[in-house]
Amino acid sequence: MHDREQRWAADMRAAQAGSSVAYVRLLTDVSTSFRQFAATDLRRFDLQSVDIEDVLQEILLAIHLKRHTWRPDHPFAPWLRAITRHKLVDFVRRRSRRGELPIDDFPDISPVQPVEPGLAVPLGQLLGDLPRRQREVIEELALSGTSVTDTASKLKMSRGAVYVAFHRALATLTARFERDRA
Repeated sequence: MHDREQRWAADMRAAQAGSSVAYVRLLTDVSTSFRQFAATDLRRFDLQSVDIEDVLQEILLAIHLKRHTWRPDHPFAPWLRAITRHKLVDFVRRRSRRGELPIDDFPDISPVQPVEPGLAVPLGQLLGDLPRRQREVIEELALSGTSVTDTASKLKMSRGAVYVAFHRALATLTARFERDRA
């Protein structure tokens, strides 16, 4: 542990001095270490394994945004532990506030609104205008009902890339719909 602390502190010092190589090495080491020790937090906070990646992304972002607050004459590990603890607690709080429930437990109680005849555009035509990756993501998530994790695996993308492609595709489709409607 002492060696890791010294290595991380040295990498952070170098990163603060402008070394991108040291910064990437630091973030990679922190990511690997967090994943190794995350099993305890999974059990303690009743998290799923996919949640760990979301928490990790928040931790890495916080490290990046707060890197200027670490003082080179102080130990690195306590600073990192504080960020990790806060981000984990924030994630658990947000999750409990959302009150996530499986959608399968609810009957279909909202009737589908009929589409105005002038607004009906063939789905194939709309999707055909999208870039290939965005179209594949929409087809998997929205049409097939595949989970983000399964879509990412099937399309050989990261979960984050699936989210980005999905949101970009929706923005494109919305803009197209608004333009055609006007």
